[in-house]
Amino acid sequence: MSITLSRAEVETLLPYMRDVTRCEMSLRELNLMWSLIEASAKMNCPQDARTILPTMAATRTQFGQMERNLVSSLVLEKLRNAIGQVQTRAQYVIDIVVRNLYERTADVGFLATDPELCNFVANPVEEEGRIDRRLQEYRHKYTVYDEILLLDTTGQVLAQTDSASPVEFTRDALLSASLASDTYLETFRASDLRPHTPQALLYSRRMHRPGSAQPVGVLCLSFNFQQEMQGIFASHGDPSGRSVMLLLDDQHRIIASSNEGWMPLGTTVPVNRDRQPGAFVHQGRLYLIATQASPGYQGYPGPTGWLGQVMMPLDVAFDLPDTSATDALPPHLRQGLLSHAGTFCPPLHDIMVAAQHIQRIVWNGQVMTAGSGRDMTQLKTVLEQISETGHRSSKLFRESIDALYQTVLGTGLTQAGYTARLLVDLLDRNLYERADDCRWWALNPQLREGMAAPDATARAAMAEVLAYINSLYTVYTRLYLYDARGTILVSTGTPLPDSACVEADTLARVLALSDTQHYHVEGFGPHPLYADAATYVYHAAIRHPQDPKRVIGGIGLVFDSAPELRAMLDGAVAQKADTHALFVSPQGRVLASTHPDHPVGSAWQHPVTAPAAARGQFDAQIGVHADQYAVVATSASAGYREFKTSDGHRDDVQAVVIRHFGAVQSHDSAERADDVLLEATLAEHGRTQEYATFWLDGQLMALHARHVLEAVSASDMRRMALGRGAACIGMVSRQAAGESGYVWVHDLAQLLGRAPARSDGQVLVLRVGTHTCGLLVDELHAVAEVEDRAVVPNPLGGAHWVSHIIRANQGRVAIQLLDGERLAAFVRRQGAAAA
Repeated sequence: MSITLSRAEVETLLPYMRDVTRCEMSLRELNLMWSLIEASAKMNCPQDARTILPTMAATRTQFGQMERNLVSSLVLEKLRNAIGQVQTRAQYVIDIVVRNLYERTADVGFLATDPELCNFVANPVEEEGRIDRRLQEYRHKYTVYDEILLLDTTGQVLAQTDSASPVEFTRDALLSASLASDTYLETFRASDLRPHTPQALLYSRRMHRPGSAQPVGVLCLSFNFQQEMQGIFASHGDPSGRSVMLLLDDQHRIIASSNEGWMPLGTTVPVNRDRQPGAFVHQGRLYLIATQASPGYQGYPGPTGWLGQVMMPLDVAFDLPDTSATDALPPHLRQGLLSHAGTFCPPLHDIMVAAQHIQRIVWNGQVMTAGSGRDMTQLKTVLEQISETGHRSSKLFRESIDALYQTVLGTGLTQAGYTARLLVDLLDRNLYERADDCRWWALNPQLREGMAAPDATARAAMAEVLAYINSLYTVYTRLYLYDARGTILVSTGTPLPDSACVEADTLARVLALSDTQHYHVEGFGPHPLYADAATYVYHAAIRHPQDPKRVIGGIGLVFDSAPELRAMLDGAVAQKADTHALFVSPQGRVLASTHPDHPVGSAWQHPVTAPAAARGQFDAQIGVHADQYAVVATSASAGYREFKTSDGHRDDVQAVVIRHFGAVQSHDSAERADDVLLEATLAEHGRTQEYATFWLDGQLMALHARHVLEAVSASDMRRMALGRGAACIGMVSRQAAGESGYVWVHDLAQLLGRAPARSDGQVLVLRVGTHTCGLLVDELHAVAEVEDRAVVPNPLGGAHWVSHIIRANQGRVAIQLLDGERLAAFVRRQGAAAA
């Protein structure tokens, strides 16, 4: 999500981000300290400080820029986090609604052609409540409807299912409109057909006299809109209550609200169709607003102008709970993720680079004055201030970067978790319809009569019925009927051999179904009626038309799982090249996947050791997947309405969402303590020497400061070797202390027989005698004086690159002191040999 902010917009948002405001105040205090130190050096020791004054000026300038960039980046990431959450939820609202209502358009089209209902409407003579029972059977299976009505052409109500809201006659204009239309009508408003409902969502279609084109009446299905919306809000709303989730009509009026006391129905609200990052005013309060339209589903656009929207007051938008996303991460994961900051969070990467630059400036200023051999009492006081302020600056940068890091990763965890929960909800809602379809179609009078006497004429009639159903419900590749022996009698799709039959275990389960509310699902796996690919097949028992207790066969529905499941996954992770999604069975087998390494049928092994997500919840962790750092989120099926909750069917499918951040680094730095002390008692206790310390391969190392000229960013290095030895990796230009030219750079880690150093590290420029060379290291640490008594010979002997050990932190930390002269001599000999 690309968001840019002007300085004025940053200033507008800052008062609502208390933690960023505190950080800004600290940065300004440190900026003032740098200015005071520079002024003090100019007044008290201008001659002694002349070598570091340019460095201090550069530090102050860089720090001022850093202050502005850091504050802007913190504001931007917090805004991106808040907007990302409201946009995701807004999209969920409209997507779930439109997918659900798509099924309603198919239902009304099919039920309006039901021969038994059409015969009744053409000749409304009730036979002992037969039609009422049939309508109730439908409503018991498709529980999303709170009313079903049959109307004649004059508006007389012939039958209905909701006895608590009786209707005898309608004057609603949808009657004439439905009679005049060749397709379904979708109506959302007040209607006398639902007298106790402020607004009803009705699907209507005209009915014809069987065997003719004469309209005889209208079928109306009333969708239980408010109940459905409250279910969506309960599953996908904001559990903290800081935002409100809405559904709007084409006039931007609220037609459903997750909190009607806060945002009442009928209220007109501002919308944000263009995804603007700014605040919107509503009733005197500033809000972040996300508004999403539906992209449509299976060619169905949804009700005209409907929008999903989430509104979050600006004064609570950034009071996000502390996710502490990285607190429990192993050090190698934490450092490895940071190495990819430029990819997943460019502002974070820029801040890290700027922080390293300031650290390098301070470090170089200390190196320049080290080992001068002159009495610089006043200058030392300035250097102490530089060191102390540099340490405070580094600490603040680390804390700020960590806060930004937590925000970015916390957002990634939350968004992946929300997406996983949406996916499993969409799957449950889709398969709920499949369970309804098989049970209802098993009650079709034509199919029951044909199955009771399946001669050639009956089979042809049943084949015509199945073909018509399949033309409306395209999510199935095949519908088929089979008798009590399991022989398939009729099927849509490609022709089957005469010997085709249902597997014995499936047949036994179908024949044992106790009533019309029960069904059987063949578990996800390869199926011969789906070209041996993996799918679900839904079954219901067909009962004898004169003896409902007698099962005479069954109906099977082959779900077109490959495109349908993949479409759900693609819709959730569309246009996110770094994100993949999977459906995984309770047995750990992949049902559908957008990741090439996890094909359908393969075993899924969760890359992060974490407890399984509870039903209806999600769990998100950071780990390694496919040799990349990744957020891995899972959400377990919770069912939908009675499906998988009270209907006896249980299939706890998990949705998995994986977001990659970058390849695993072969050289991850270990977690280190940043407070290693290199303090010396400068009184009568003994001589001191100055050392430049740095990090390499997670270990603290040192060189005599007299050998170090400066540090240069490795990004300034030109990669080349020209046969100067395996450790020679390039050249770096330097222009400092009146000198200019190029220096060959050697990878210090390789010289020490270790894995290569980080490519984004620092180059130490050494001069030993007349020879100058560069050494690539991971990070800079400090320049300080150390008493000679704290430096002891290497117990392994003098034949190693490490000549001595510096005991820091009262002996608790050992710093390896490298022999700079030996290193310089070695690389000089390599260069001479190459020449």
